[in-house]
Formats: sequence, C-alpha cells, structure tokens
Amino acid sequence: MMHLALLGVLVAHGIAHLPGFAVPWRLITSTELPYRTTVLAGRIDIGDAGVRAVGLAWAVAAAAFIALAWSLWAGLPWTRTLIACAVVFSLVLCAAGWPDARIGVAANILILAMLAATR
Repeated sequence: MMHLALLGVLVAHGIAHLPGFAVPWRLITSTELPYRTTVLAGRIDIGDAGVRAVGLAWAVAAAAFIALAWSLWAGLPWTRTLIACAVVFSLVLCAAGWPDARIGVAANILILAMLAATR
C-alpha cells in the first residue's frame, strides 16, 4: 500500500513543479506565485534569462518525478537511488524559490520518509 502511495506522491510532486516552469516562461500568471527575476528569497536578481533557466530546471524536476513514478511501478532496480537524487535537486530548487516553494520542502521530506518506509 505504501508503494502505491509513494507513486501517487511522486506524480503529484512532479505536477506541483510545473508552475515553477510555467510562471518564469510566462505561460501562466498566478497571484500565489508571481513572476519574479530573483532567487533565494529575493536576494539575487538573475534577470529574465536566468529565471527562465531556473524554470527549465523546474520542468526537468517535474519530468523526473513523473518518470521515476513510472520506473518505481515498473520495479526498475535503480529507481530508489534516482528518487533520492531527484529529491536533492528539488530541495535546491525549493531553496532558490524560497519562500514560495516552502511547501515543496515538506513534500520532499515526505517522499524521503515514504522511500525509507517502503524498503
């Protein structure tokens, strides 16, 4: 049962990464996640090109979590290690997007806990 729950959380977390791509690329507008060219809680301005590059990283993370859910379902042996790597990558993105991405930190911790519980 925990295995199926982890699959669902991975897919949901992947989908949750998509606004991190869509907003910097101005594909959507959101009052909860406004367009900004700064990272690290507004400390560093990386400009339009920089924020688009970070947006691409969010898209990569989204694809990774969804693909890893599939590979977990398929029982591929290297999946658990790659999930841990994806969580670390996601945590870096959450730090860059702080405080807007603070809920992502909790989601990543949940994924690690679920990963440990499904051994």
